[in-house]
Amino acid sequence: MAAALEEDEIDNDDYYSLLNVRREATQEELKASYRRLCMLYHPDKHRDPELKRQAEQLFNLVHQAYEVLSDPQSRAIYDIYGKRGLEVEGWEVVERKRTPAEIREEFERLQREREERRLQQRTNPKGTISVGVDATDLFDHYEEDYDDMSGGGLPHVEINKMHISQSIEAPLTTSDTAILSGSLSTHNGNGGGNINLALRRVTSAKGWGEVEFGAGDTHGPLFGMKIFRNLTTRCFMTAQCGMQFSSRGVRPGVTTMLARHLDKNTMGYLQWRWGSQSSMNTSIVRDTKSSHFTFAVQLGIPHTFIMMSYQYKFQDDDQTKIKGSVKSGFFGTVVEYGAETKISRHSVLGATVSVGVPQGVSLKIKLNRASQTYFFPIHLTDQLLPSAVFYATVGPLVFYLAIQRLVIRPYVRAQKEQELEKQRESSASDIAKKKQEAESAVLLMQESVRRIIEAEESRMGLIILNAWYGKFVTDNSRKHERAKVIDVTVPLQCLVKDSKLILTEATKAGLPGFYDPCVGEEKSLKILYQFRGVMHQVLSGDTEALRIPKQSHRIDSDT
Repeated sequence: MAAALEEDEIDNDDYYSLLNVRREATQEELKASYRRLCMLYHPDKHRDPELKRQAEQLFNLVHQAYEVLSDPQSRAIYDIYGKRGLEVEGWEVVERKRTPAEIREEFERLQREREERRLQQRTNPKGTISVGVDATDLFDHYEEDYDDMSGGGLPHVEINKMHISQSIEAPLTTSDTAILSGSLSTHNGNGGGNINLALRRVTSAKGWGEVEFGAGDTHGPLFGMKIFRNLTTRCFMTAQCGMQFSSRGVRPGVTTMLARHLDKNTMGYLQWRWGSQSSMNTSIVRDTKSSHFTFAVQLGIPHTFIMMSYQYKFQDDDQTKIKGSVKSGFFGTVVEYGAETKISRHSVLGATVSVGVPQGVSLKIKLNRASQTYFFPIHLTDQLLPSAVFYATVGPLVFYLAIQRLVIRPYVRAQKEQELEKQRESSASDIAKKKQEAESAVLLMQESVRRIIEAEESRMGLIILNAWYGKFVTDNSRKHERAKVIDVTVPLQCLVKDSKLILTEATKAGLPGFYDPCVGEEKSLKILYQFRGVMHQVLSGDTEALRIPKQSHRIDSDT
């Protein structure tokens, strides 16, 4: 059983699609569809030995689908595990007297156990690399300093600071975790590093505690404790205390935070910090599907400020976001604006322009790759120069568009093609089998289709003239691609009943007489049909429900 649960792959047989019923189908709907297919595939209706053999195979497949879906317990198992779950022998979690709800509860329990086992094998590494660049000579260029220097006309750009940090988690038990982290930093030739070990224990469903030990060449040994606790379903708190040992003595510090859900999408925070940089901070964070808003106020030594930021999330495949913020305090005022977008499955690229007094103008570029972060702050000028703001804004945008067109898109396209090719190779034998079954089904449908067409013609009903299923190339920019479609005129006509054709919200590849002609690619169903002597045409998505005839499908005779 455990081995079966470890498999992530799901079998390709879709019993709902085979019977052309929705996933919420009632027993009456299942029985009606089953009887219709039994009449079509019954072996006794065919005298030819080969057709009789093919009919028997398809009849048994339909019968198997009906047996599973008509039994509540088997149907619940199939909905959760797929066909593979029904084939496991000695499955102790499935007692035939259990209700579907009990089976789902058992499945969730087993899923939690599997996640716990996986947790013990995962280290969850996280890392950050930050490289600071001083490019002020590009805009704050003093020519007199270079009059006596050869090559002095070229601006001087240098890396003035670097920071590298890494952490890993090692689950010791289901409730205990060890976290090892370290960092190295250098700034203008001076640097240092530290290493920390934290032990975290989950004490209950409401909270956890953590003990931290650290050492470094700049700050000395560190000892700290941290606790987290859910006070109510809408409120939680954290408390942290630590002692830093150095040549100047012991520096204690305490931080507490109280958070509360103000509504479904809004959190409120209160934070108090005592130590070398004492402060009180309050903030409100509202996060929705389309936006993220933060407002914060801090009173502290040496930093007192007020800050407001807003982020808009585009609902596109690249998860593009644009953001802006204003922060003002005793240190001055800083305005930031920027954007980020997803450039691959695991990578997000972002750029932010920071304009402030007295900080000047900076460009910050960040790349998140899985659990690794690469950060490049580039300081352009200490002054507020319009030229620096312009180049910091336009430069990254032009560079990104060029890289997107010349590198990212070709790379992603090549990766997608490789994945599709692997998927085709792995499923080649199964697709060949499905194709053979579909061809056999079409042969068995011929006589039934002839009778259906005669009946529909007599009442000027629904006649499927042509139907294709697969990948259509309609975009002029993709003319080089080849359409991959199969003729499904006969299978669809066979599904016509009382001058109506109804297809459910499921992939059409599982319908009788269908198979997948382009594994892993987007597919559609195109139908040209005649109803009451008038031509109609429709193009439907693979998983969209379809009901014909419809007035909106009618082809205007004037066009």
